[in-house]
Amino acid sequence: MVAPPDSDLEPERSMDVILVGSTELLPSPPTPPGRDLIAYEVTVKQRNIEDICLCCGSFQVQTQHPLFDGGMCAPCKDKFLESLFLYDDDGYQCYCSICGLGDTLLICESPDCTRCYCFECVDILVGPGTSERVQGMSCWVCFLCLPFSRSGLLQRRRKWRDRLKAFHDREAESPLEMYKTVPVWKREPMRVLSLFGDIKKELTSLGFLENGSGSDGKLKHLDDVTNIVRRDVEEWGPFDLLYGSTHPLGHTCDRSPGWYMFQFHRLLQYARPRLGSQQPFFWMFVDNLLLTQDDQATATRFFEMEPVTLQDVRGRVLHNAVRVWSNIPAVKSKHEALDPEEELSLLSQATQKAKLATQRPATLVKNCFLPLREYFKYFSQNSVPLYK
Repeated sequence: MVAPPDSDLEPERSMDVILVGSTELLPSPPTPPGRDLIAYEVTVKQRNIEDICLCCGSFQVQTQHPLFDGGMCAPCKDKFLESLFLYDDDGYQCYCSICGLGDTLLICESPDCTRCYCFECVDILVGPGTSERVQGMSCWVCFLCLPFSRSGLLQRRRKWRDRLKAFHDREAESPLEMYKTVPVWKREPMRVLSLFGDIKKELTSLGFLENGSGSDGKLKHLDDVTNIVRRDVEEWGPFDLLYGSTHPLGHTCDRSPGWYMFQFHRLLQYARPRLGSQQPFFWMFVDNLLLTQDDQATATRFFEMEPVTLQDVRGRVLHNAVRVWSNIPAVKSKHEALDPEEELSLLSQATQKAKLATQRPATLVKNCFLPLREYFKYFSQNSVPLYK
């Protein structure tokens, strides 16, 4: 079977979206001042859309939008980068793929797409009333999934995946290089090596592993890696994700928490793709608030990044907390690290809570794996509404 052509390489064709009428509609939110002039500036005054911020209508353009023809001012660029890989619990991105904001979002119904678009962007850039007509459609696919590249003023960039990677690597304040996202028809099931903590339940619930099928993703779980050598990992692999953690808080263990970190780092060197490989490879190490200050400093040096603290706080009650080192996109942008005083206070509270001993630490980091849907095959669990 011949794979469909990559939409990044699709020949440019000038064609507008043909939309169907609507029945039950949500009212469109008011347009922010300035944005309603984008169409006038482009169609009447013949201003180049690359000289206008696609997100807010400003003429103070600093860079170009990575996905669609148009510029970006500095504040909008920062907001877009911050929201780029943020996901909601429903498995879809939190914010609009055009402006990085948006309250009410239209959801792409392509089974392999997780992108959303706000009413404002759709109505301004595609045409007034478009968001209402989209709500009346039985199935709507977004502007990055359509076979044609133009919808009103919204023109999808050619090779937008390359543009997105270059944009992130150039503009983001991150030491990590972003892997180029993978087209749907090239995505393969994820191959996972899970050390100490088993994350099969979490990855299965997200659709990365499918119950009852040995070919749809695989996970190898190891509790003791003392005698594991490079040859073992290479024979089992290659792997796409390496996960490891210290033992849960409150559990007795013969080994020190630092042992888990050192062993994870050792196997990370075995599991990494060869230098120069373009294969997306992700890793995550989770500390259940057990590493000493010296071990944390060593981990930060080994992993070449600061840890991020994730908290499960409901109301004002702390139920769980972990520190995370990872190269998965948006783990750092979604959760801020605590200062030393807050860290000590959090550890003191957590140590006193017997409930933490029964919590699965992997549950707290589960949604951090959602950005991997841009890289690997996953199996949809539930249908979703057209908008949220």
